[in-house]
Amino acid sequence: MSDKATQLKAFERLLIIMDELREQCPWDKKQTMESLRHLTIEEVYELGDAILDQDLDEVKKELGDVLLHIVFYSKIGSETNSFDIADVCHSICDKLVERHPHIYGDVTVENEEEVKRNWEQIKLKEGKKSVLEGVPRSLPAMVKANRIQDKVAGVGFDWEKPEQVFEKVEEELAELKSEIANGNQDAIESEFGDVLFSMINYARFLTVNPENALERTNKKFMKRFQYLESKAKDLNKSLKDMTLSEMDVFWEEAKSL
Repeated sequence: MSDKATQLKAFERLLIIMDELREQCPWDKKQTMESLRHLTIEEVYELGDAILDQDLDEVKKELGDVLLHIVFYSKIGSETNSFDIADVCHSICDKLVERHPHIYGDVTVENEEEVKRNWEQIKLKEGKKSVLEGVPRSLPAMVKANRIQDKVAGVGFDWEKPEQVFEKVEEELAELKSEIANGNQDAIESEFGDVLFSMINYARFLTVNPENALERTNKKFMKRFQYLESKAKDLNKSLKDMTLSEMDVFWEEAKSL
């Protein structure tokens, strides 16, 4: 691995290239924070895919794309004298020092949970009115639910044992079953949301990231279904012309691979 001087030199190279592109490239000159926003979101999702695929070479490339966007936003900010990359770096450094008094101060902690509780308390002292202010409104619902639960647990609003959470899951499932029997669609949707929320909470107690778990299942399903499609193609058949029994043979084959 590179030493610190080499790492700083590489970062300086990126800053220089960004300056040159912003001055000389028609596309780069045209970009704004708003025009980059959706591209940044795409890059973060691509990074997430690479991490789940455990493709470290791809992780390296996608991290570079994300880093480019950070430098790009900072360059745009510097053009209106709002902030530059140094301000961005100092801002996060100051935050990290402030929120780690057990490292940079005289606070003593016993474990990770105490660190998280201190983190949330410090943020409230910084002027936040709610521990939930740090949860972005535009997060996907599952990720948002996970962050909400993690945040409130950080200030002690939490179950004590996993068994209690699973009992809540069962309770919510019973309520969903009851509303299905009643046929009230609005109530069914509401109870279905409660089931998902309680399952996401249970995942936290199992130290499982629900987003990662679901995405693993998505990838597994897609791989098996594509195997099924390829087998149907080998037989010159369309899936819609095959029976479920015929498809199930190939599905079981896919599961065994």
